[in-house]
Formats: sequence, structure tokens, C-alpha cells
Amino acid sequence: MTQFEKSFYSKTSMYAFIVVLLLIISMWVGTKQFSHVDMMLFGYLISSFVFAIGMTVRICAWSMRPATHHVLKRTIQNLKTRKRQKRNFKSVMQTLVDNILFQKFIFKRGIYRGIQHWLVAWGCIGSFAITFGLTFGWMHFKLVDATTYQLVVMGFPMIKMAADGLFAELVFNGLNITALMVLGGVVMMMIRRQRDKGVQVTQRFEFDLFPLYMLLAITVSGLFLTVSYKFLDGFIHSYLALFHQFTVVIFLVYFPFGKLFHLPIRPLAVAVPMNYQEQLKVDTRPCKKCGTTYSSDDQIDDVKDILGAQAFDLQLKDGSYLADYCPSCRRRMRVMSQLNLENAAGNPFGPIQTNNGIHIPGFGRKRSEDFYDETREGEK
Repeated sequence: MTQFEKSFYSKTSMYAFIVVLLLIISMWVGTKQFSHVDMMLFGYLISSFVFAIGMTVRICAWSMRPATHHVLKRTIQNLKTRKRQKRNFKSVMQTLVDNILFQKFIFKRGIYRGIQHWLVAWGCIGSFAITFGLTFGWMHFKLVDATTYQLVVMGFPMIKMAADGLFAELVFNGLNITALMVLGGVVMMMIRRQRDKGVQVTQRFEFDLFPLYMLLAITVSGLFLTVSYKFLDGFIHSYLALFHQFTVVIFLVYFPFGKLFHLPIRPLAVAVPMNYQEQLKVDTRPCKKCGTTYSSDDQIDDVKDILGAQAFDLQLKDGSYLADYCPSCRRRMRVMSQLNLENAAGNPFGPIQTNNGIHIPGFGRKRSEDFYDETREGEK
């Protein structure tokens, strides 16, 4: 442990400090030494810092879990292997396109669910990009002349656009476009949760419904801001702005600790096919019993290590592990054990010993005579 690390209560607090420091430095650069700070966004700025700290704390806690730690360790190891670079690149790009860009894994559950999830996901990503870019001063618009604006990114002048042009309209209404995407997806989700009885049984208000209500409040209030100043001459605009800011602040503070936390860590899913498929979508690990390929060597090794780190002893009497067998053989072994038909050590006719002390006789064979003798002795 370095002297710098000793200055903090924990590594998580150190990482949170580093993240906040980097954000302040990027803000200093993007605003040209804080000369272009929009004080109207001060509430968003504070909640964005809280959001960054919360995300750092949550990601640190998540990455310290045995399963996540092993996957990250395996990912770094594979990325450093030169022989795997070509396959790693191909696997990562294919997974990014299929699972992140088009989100095909959701569309497999139904077109309706796929559309609603895609709208909310990319609507939120676009909203975050625009909001954080403006809040931290990474980008702003500079008036060149009476009819021309210029986009400035991190202090560098970029493209110019006519104030009344189509491109400018799309840029200035970026948040409205992403808000409409989120609104459409949220409405579809709420309709599904209202009609699907199976979903209603398992859903919880604080975990499943509250994020949808927050997204609904943010998008509706944000769209009404545009309606207010464009069509209603600024009617109750200040109250709408305050309410919208309040909903965004609550949402950003809640985000790292709620259901939507999976959004920023979902890209790490690209590591799964990269790590555990020696050949893309082809299993190479043979089952110890039947020889059927069902997984890969790296995945089985990591499963054993993860279960061992969590104190799950799934080693069998012959020295092998349950993970060495394919799912079909595991089910067969479980049934044989429940029927007392496995090759047990000791008395093969003895009853199955359960954790609660109740003896369950084997259904496949007769009871041992010793069992009845012990029962009679107990009754005496």
C-alpha cells in the first residue's frame, strides 16, 4: 500500500476522490478555466458529482464480488495475450453490435419488449451524454454572428451551423428527441406491467416501478419546458424548470443504487464471449461422464474458483467437481442421489441423510435390516 492509499479510509474512497478530481480537471479544461460555467445548471452539477461518487462506490462494490472479480481478471489476462488479439477484437465488436447497439438479446424475448428496452436505453444514453456535456462544460454553443452558432467542445471550436437550419434544430432539440424516445419506451413498459399478470406478481414498487415514474416525470416536465417557451410565451416556465431540475436531481442520486445501474455496466458483457468461447458460439469442454461438449476450460476453471471463494464445496467423492459434468449428467446424478441409487460409501441400502435430520428411505432399493433394528431400539 502506497502513502497515497494510506491517506484514504478505503480504496473505494480513493477511487471516488480520483473520479471527482478528474471531473473537476475536465471541467476546468472544457470551460477555459471556469470562464464558461452556466450557473443555471448548478443544481445539475452538484447532483452529477453525487452521481459520479455513487457510481464509483457501487462499481467498486460490484467489482469486488468473487464472480465479477474473476471475470475482470480473466478479461485483463486475455486482453494481454497476443495470440487472442484478433479473436478478441472480433468477439468484442460482434457483441457490441448485437447486444449493445441493436440489443438482440432483448428482442429474443419479444419484439414489443425489444422496442421498449431499445428506446429507453438509447434515450437515456443520449440524454446522459447531452446533460453531462453541458453540465460539466465539456461543450457549449458560441454565437459567431446574428445567424450562426458554433459548437465548442473542450475549448476547441468545432462545426458552425445556421441558427435557423435543420441541423441546428436537431442539435438544439437533442434532449427533446431523446426524451420522446424515453417517454415512448416508458409508456410501453407501464402498459406491459399493467396487463401482464406474471410481471405483477414479482414486481416491486421501489425497484421496478419507481424508476419508470421518475423517467416519466423527467421526460414529461422536460418536454413541457419546450412547449412553455415555444408555444405558451413562457407560461409557468420558471416553475416547470424548478420541478424538472428537482426530478433530475432525485433521479441522478437514485440511479447508482437502483435497477438502472445495469445500464453503465452492461457493456462489460462483451467480455463473456471473449473470455469463455475458444471458438465463437462453439463449446469445447467435454463432459467427464458422457463426453458431450458443454462449455470451455476457462469458464469451468473460473466456476470452480468462484465457488471455492464463496466456500461452496461441490467436490465429489472421486475427486471431480460438479462443474466437470454437463447439465444433463448433473440432473441425472441429482436424481440418482435422491433415489439413493448412486454408488454410496458404506451401507448402500441406508436411508438418505438430510440436513434437517429426517431420514428419507431410498425408493429404488429396500431398506437395510439394521435400520429397523435401530428403530425398535429407539422405541424401547
